[in-house]
Amino acid sequence: MATACIAQFRFGFESKGKPVVAAFDMPDTSSDGGVILLRGIDAQLGVTRRLAEGLADPRQPGKVRHQGLELIRQRVFGLACGYADCNDAARLGNDVIHKLVVGRDPIAGPALASQATLSRFENAVDWPALRDMAHGLADLVIAHHRRRLKGRATRITIDLDPTDDPTHGQQELTFFNGHYDTWCYLPIVATVTFNEEAAQYAVAAVLRPGNAPATRGAQGLLRRLLTKLRAAFPDAVCRVRLDGGFAHPKLFAFLERQQVEYVVAMASNTRLAKRIQRLMGKARMRSKATGRTEHLYGDTRYAARSWKRKRRVIMKAEVVRHPGRDPKNNPRFVVTNLPDAPEAVYTLYCQRGDVENRLKELHHGLELDRTSCSRFLANQCRVLLTLAAYILFQELRRRAAGTDCAAAQVTTLRERLIKLAVWVERSARRIVLHLPLTFPWLPTWRHVARAVGATL
Repeated sequence: MATACIAQFRFGFESKGKPVVAAFDMPDTSSDGGVILLRGIDAQLGVTRRLAEGLADPRQPGKVRHQGLELIRQRVFGLACGYADCNDAARLGNDVIHKLVVGRDPIAGPALASQATLSRFENAVDWPALRDMAHGLADLVIAHHRRRLKGRATRITIDLDPTDDPTHGQQELTFFNGHYDTWCYLPIVATVTFNEEAAQYAVAAVLRPGNAPATRGAQGLLRRLLTKLRAAFPDAVCRVRLDGGFAHPKLFAFLERQQVEYVVAMASNTRLAKRIQRLMGKARMRSKATGRTEHLYGDTRYAARSWKRKRRVIMKAEVVRHPGRDPKNNPRFVVTNLPDAPEAVYTLYCQRGDVENRLKELHHGLELDRTSCSRFLANQCRVLLTLAAYILFQELRRRAAGTDCAAAQVTTLRERLIKLAVWVERSARRIVLHLPLTFPWLPTWRHVARAVGATL
């Protein structure tokens, strides 16, 4: 029977003739038990601690209730569990698992920071601290993969990609962007790929004003990453892949001064359209003969009026056919300094398309675009916290190699491994997490737990 202090919900169906009743009466429990896996990875990599090292805390020590490291962990692990807003702190303040991963006693420890405290924290971070936090994350990712690869990397590929971050308020430096047809920010995300691996590891994310051209900040970001990567992997060849928005003579000159390989898309123009005309004619004839989409590859030496010299341009002449539609010409161009065959170079460029999946994970899995603070620097802080959570998830996915989650995206990893009911029990000697004896992904969870350092 229901009591005055414990509400029960009786459903309108029965099981074996017995009524079904639900009661919220289980103390010291949480629905985020699996986040302990991410905490295990963080203990090994030191992601949140590295972020905290970049902070200068101006508060009076005697009055501080929530240390900077605790605030960072609360936000990073909250983001990882799907709580994108500081407002969620009101619902998670006494959650035993969230207190545990922050570093507090899960049962007797004080409540976590409130929304107001978290908001003040984000708005108090200044530019030098943000710079140090960004450098710290990049150094951490590079150092981790240097240990993983034992310093042996023959080629490192850097991909930069801008994305839109729509804004809906009075955020500082938000502008209307005609290309995206909205008021927005334009963050840029950098990933690195080692050797012939398919995985693209996020290493940097920089928030930019909504009216920023694609090239804004690209040289500075690339210069810092190349310096760090060459120090960690002195024998590796560095390669840069960029989309068409970066095709600017100053950026080409920069890449050549840095002596890196580059593959950069370029928009068509009148002169290039003439250069590809003969190749396109051959592609149309082949497509007409086969009735399928066909493409041919070639190259040319080309210099726009603003360029000081000619560069190699790969041409792709493609004729696209869809049932019930007229064939469509689809010429594509890529500027490169690689000597490989045209088709091989263009195939290499197309491999950067997977970065769109990284952006999708950041947007839809971790709410990268929840930049709703009024101050621009506070929103950059949120972007870095999101990047930190993503670094943890990428490492979680890597540790899940050989399981059903080896290629899972953030939302799937959260659903299968993080959102897990748990009852926390504390004794004089230890804290025990009681997890379900049966749930669909138990073998995968056990495999990942061992991979992150847990022992039987």
